[in-house]
Amino acid sequence: MIYLQINLNIAAQDRPTAAGVYTKFKGPFLETVAGAKSKELLIREEDVQVLHGFDSVEHAKAYLTSPLFNDDIVGALKPLLRSAPDVRIYSAA
Repeated sequence: MIYLQINLNIAAQDRPTAAGVYTKFKGPFLETVAGAKSKELLIREEDVQVLHGFDSVEHAKAYLTSPLFNDDIVGALKPLLRSAPDVRIYSAA
């Protein structure tokens, strides 16, 4: 399994809105993105993380350039972000 982890610096008062964006786009992500296996929202005091599961590194990288990610999801989250997201791709051992 390949994991795409995106850490988002979002103020506590804006996190319910961010969770709404996650909920809105989870279905389309799982249904339309090539190689998509899972998507989880993780909330900490420090930040919000979205953990995506993929079948390959190539599919994870392709998602980062897709209209769904850049136009829809990033577009909806942009007003909430306090800094640029931290994006990382991992492969499970």
